[in-house]
Amino acid sequence: MKPIVKTKEMAAYAERVRQMGKNPHLLATHVSLYNALFACWQRSGYNNPFPVSRRMLMSYSRIASTATYHKCIKELETFEYIHYYPSYHPVKGSLVEWPEDKHDNRSADSEI
Repeated sequence: MKPIVKTKEMAAYAERVRQMGKNPHLLATHVSLYNALFACWQRSGYNNPFPVSRRMLMSYSRIASTATYHKCIKELETFEYIHYYPSYHPVKGSLVEWPEDKHDNRSADSEI
């Protein structure tokens, strides 16, 4: 199945990635996880919220450590790149919501 491409969503995604590059608190692992989340959002048909699993996101983003994964997903939520709704159920996946475009004017100097 070919992923749906929406110009508005792609432009907003590209702008968020540029903003991430300006934030000294975010590392390549954050961007990699964010890219994996975008791929999952795209595959869901851009529905909010969309289901994810730690195993799938770690595989897509090539993050080997669960501690690094949890740190990165928490910080992406702290900086409001995503809204994360964890599921503590062993089979049921967590939910992630892609926030509305309010990242354009965010300062790269914000603290964790």
